Amino acid sequence: MTERTFRVWRGSGENGELTDYTVEVNEGEVVLDVLHRLQATQVPDLAVRWNCKAGKCGSCSVEINGMPRLSCMTRMSVFGPDETVTVTPMRTFPVVRDLVCDVSYNYEKAREIPAFTPDPKTSPGDFRMQQQDVERSQEFRKCIECFLCNNVCHVIRDHEENKEHFSGPRYLMRVAELEMHPEDTADRRQIAQDEFGMGYCNITKCCTEVCPEGIRITDNALIPLKERVADRKYDPLVWLGNTIGRRPKDTPIVPNTRRPAEEE
Repeated sequence: MTERTFRVWRGSGENGELTDYTVEVNEGEVVLDVLHRLQATQVPDLAVRWNCKAGKCGSCSVEINGMPRLSCMTRMSVFGPDETVTVTPMRTFPVVRDLVCDVSYNYEKAREIPAFTPDPKTSPGDFRMQQQDVERSQEFRKCIECFLCNNVCHVIRDHEENKEHFSGPRYLMRVAELEMHPEDTADRRQIAQDEFGMGYCNITKCCTEVCPEGIRITDNALIPLKERVADRKYDPLVWLGNTIGRRPKDTPIVPNTRRPAEEE
């Protein structure tokens, strides 16, 4: 057991400061273990959000030495023996208290995404999918909604005026998943551009770099979705086909009335 210096953000809203603590650390522990020891021994009122402690719930998202991480998956062994470990809340979302942020922005965006829209003529059990289609969407379903990708997205973090019109990489990935689903009949390309702010994304790949599940958000979701949006809007053959009626009209999109899993 050794003693380490932890510098932790304390305070509510915009009124807060970094406070130093000296705390014992055992071999093999993660940052969340040390935060729990701080709660148990020195600061019982320290607010920390967590749930599964297994990297699957996404609740313990924070920034550790400036890097967005899950505190339950960040081992103390990655830091130098004399390195101060600084733990702060995610910078993009309003701070409720200490390390807990208000991430309701993300759930508001989730409600705006139209639900899966299968062909009404198809009966349950009639769906047939190729294995490559299954694998394509399966990657996106690994998302644990830690919102680290939205946290590092500069469109949300640095441009407050865009937040209302931008869903962020997490939910643009959800739009891409539905758009790529072979049994979804809704055309989501226009709403991706007009309502969810696809054009604001400049594919810097910062969202991919922080994803704890290793989802290739930029390469496999955002870029393909941009290509589909561009094809629909700028391809002259597609425009001509739509104009003379050779393609069926887009299936009306049904608003998503389901409550997010967070509220169920």
